[in-house]
Amino acid sequence: MSQHFYTELLLLRRRSQTWLYPLCFFTLVICLFPLAFTPDPVFLQKYIPGCIWIAALFAGLLSVENIFFTDMEDGYLEQLLLSDMPLSIAILMKMTAQWLVAQLPLVILTLLLGLVFTLPLSVVLALCASLLVGTPTLLMVSALAAALSIGLRQQGTMLGLLVLPLITPVLIFGVNIAQQAQAGFSIAAPLAFLAAISLLAITLLPWAIASALRVGVDE
Repeated sequence: MSQHFYTELLLLRRRSQTWLYPLCFFTLVICLFPLAFTPDPVFLQKYIPGCIWIAALFAGLLSVENIFFTDMEDGYLEQLLLSDMPLSIAILMKMTAQWLVAQLPLVILTLLLGLVFTLPLSVVLALCASLLVGTPTLLMVSALAAALSIGLRQQGTMLGLLVLPLITPVLIFGVNIAQQAQAGFSIAAPLAFLAAISLLAITLLPWAIASALRVGVDE
């Protein structure tokens, strides 16, 4: 299993566009937000957490748009299907590597960008915590949508249509955590809810993704 995990990290390193482009997109969206609205610090402190969450959502979609299609073209997906390792375990390890390379840097960037926009440290930490426990759900749901639409030509359009309705609760609770921190309230309840959703997604969705990939490859 460790060898497979190392292979996934090596593939991600060679396919730099799968994680570099989303990081650049995320940074540009956040930096352009004051230009599109107003540089007023009060306005930014109120609305920048929501902007960060929306940017993280679309950056996550960019990072997994072709995650399985590229593997299928390279023949790597067929090797996973024929290997002794259960496909669901291989998918879980692949998603773990993807989260470490493409999602965790978003949390680190959020910490820096929050300080640049003069957000209180407590709000920045709450926002980072919400992304830390919420992005696994975004990644797993996006991967499931990518697996379901692997045989379609316009996969990106279908990916957005499938993912956006499913992750709306995650987005709402993620933004709510930052708002609770800004108001001085406890963030324990919404943070625990996000963590529970992520745990459920990590537990169940790899099997659903594996089943969708088997159907997609057989077709």
